[in-house]
Amino acid sequence: MKKTVRRICTLLAALLALTALTGAAFADEKTYNIGIIQLIQHPALDAATQGFRDALVEKLGEDKLNFDYQNAQGDSANCATIVNGFVAADVDLIMANATSALQAAFTGTETIPILGTSITDYASALDLDGFDGATGYNVSGTCDLAPLDEQAALLKALFPEAKTVGLVYCSAEPNSRYQIDVIEPLLNELGCETVRYSFADSNDIASVVTNAVAEVEVIYVPTDNTLANNTEVVNNICLPAGIPVIAGEEGICAGCGVATLSISYYDIGYVTGEMAYEILVNGADVSTMPIAYAPEVTKKYNAENAAALNVAIPEDYVAID
Repeated sequence: MKKTVRRICTLLAALLALTALTGAAFADEKTYNIGIIQLIQHPALDAATQGFRDALVEKLGEDKLNFDYQNAQGDSANCATIVNGFVAADVDLIMANATSALQAAFTGTETIPILGTSITDYASALDLDGFDGATGYNVSGTCDLAPLDEQAALLKALFPEAKTVGLVYCSAEPNSRYQIDVIEPLLNELGCETVRYSFADSNDIASVVTNAVAEVEVIYVPTDNTLANNTEVVNNICLPAGIPVIAGEEGICAGCGVATLSISYYDIGYVTGEMAYEILVNGADVSTMPIAYAPEVTKKYNAENAAALNVAIPEDYVAID
């Protein structure tokens, strides 16, 4: 009897081992379908998408990944259409790059894991009450916000005599409104009078910036996707008028700014890719994954614009390539 029981146990152990090996082999053979929705094409968002892809390719290999990259061309309606396509295709995960893309994904599916990147504030983007670092929904990701108190301090340090600061932003972008709401009182505490100059879409940028340069001494621009795609317009108005621009991120600063306290969008994209790996391969629960932040921020400057405006840049700033 004991021999029979032992043989049965041995057989069951062998079957379990075979099942485990088969499951592992299946996991090794699985190809993951990833939908990437990017709101608009510009250097910061492009870098975040590249970082995301690189992280997954390094961990899984290109042969295990099918990326469906879709660009919404700055149109929120396109975001919804793209997400609906991902849902119909039953992708394994959606990466949403920028706030409008994240909002569309959040509205479009309650089951497919969603990771955002280049998101300024998840609580305001998703209208979350009692946000404590994890959303509690099928959404997590990375934040692109450099500390706004440090950005305000940077502006004041470079332009200590400036009394009026123009806050230029797109009113249609919740991420931009959030940044302006936070940094405005910080600048006021530093002795700066602030004036808001908002525009609804890119058609109004030139007229709004023209009004601003006639009334303020410095302009602050947050991490605004619409402005990031129209920096040449801003630069062509501000530089001849002698009005410096402090930008919320490096890409905007390179196009029209003097200085910025910036994160690396590639880095936050890469971290988002690492989070995707944990969800896809290790079964991590996206609803409990805390929002991740950039590992470091850097003071950077636009050497050409700084020279043109005779702005003295401290030695601890790094020139934008």
